[in-house]
Amino acid sequence: MSATARKTAPLPDDIRARKGGVPLVSLTAYTTPMAQLMDAHCDFVLVGDSVGMVLHGLPSTLGVTLEMMILHGQAVRRGLSRAMMVVDMPFGSYEESPQQAFRNAARVMAETGAGAVKLEGGVTMAETIAFLVRRGIPVMAHVGLTPQSINTLGGYRVQGRGAAGDALMADAQAVAQAGAFAVVLEKVPEALADQITADIIIPTIGIGASAGCDGQILVVDDMLGLFTAFRAKFVKRYADLGEQAEAAVAAYAAEVRARSFPAAEHVFGDTAPERTI
Repeated sequence: MSATARKTAPLPDDIRARKGGVPLVSLTAYTTPMAQLMDAHCDFVLVGDSVGMVLHGLPSTLGVTLEMMILHGQAVRRGLSRAMMVVDMPFGSYEESPQQAFRNAARVMAETGAGAVKLEGGVTMAETIAFLVRRGIPVMAHVGLTPQSINTLGGYRVQGRGAAGDALMADAQAVAQAGAFAVVLEKVPEALADQITADIIIPTIGIGASAGCDGQILVVDDMLGLFTAFRAKFVKRYADLGEQAEAAVAAYAAEVRARSFPAAEHVFGDTAPERTI
């Protein structure tokens, strides 16, 4: 193979095979330009239903529709050539039955070119995960804090503390046994995340869990400082682009009001300049 040949995107089985190896890197993306920026650095990119809050101003992920996920999935797919794309199944698109989940997941896969879908839930979703996997749809699971269930969980609270750790372990074991190729652990105590990682046979992807997980994921707008509505404890900001963007907008507004923009170099004269050889 040529040394300059383009690396192909990993498949779900490639992600599964990374269990216990070099940590997997993932971020969310919702647009083509952002996907292009992270493509060379991520093993997989998640088109998260967090798009509803980050880009559409919704108060939670519950208002996100299947059409929204497909639209953003198509945009992200156009920006990727190296990373695998996973698309979130939105609230109400898979919980009713395995058959409903298959119809909607098949549509997501066909219309976006996704390598896999992600859905929330542990023991209660194991049958659905197995149903999808048997029919050719790779599934990434998500347990712990599941944002689509915040109304029953009592908000964005840490999950699995104390006696509740046994139930969360059972959730992780159930999705692994059902055939999920990886599982996201969100807002889980560090020791429990480490225990789950050691116990199950598929990679764990931490977000507010532990550095001992098999990989990590963050919402890209959080880690870049672009989403400032709130900041979770588990988010590390690697840049403050939101502040820089606001400063740039303020500078632009000031120049417009002072009539210093556009300047001579930004406008056109009556005649075209002569070309020189």
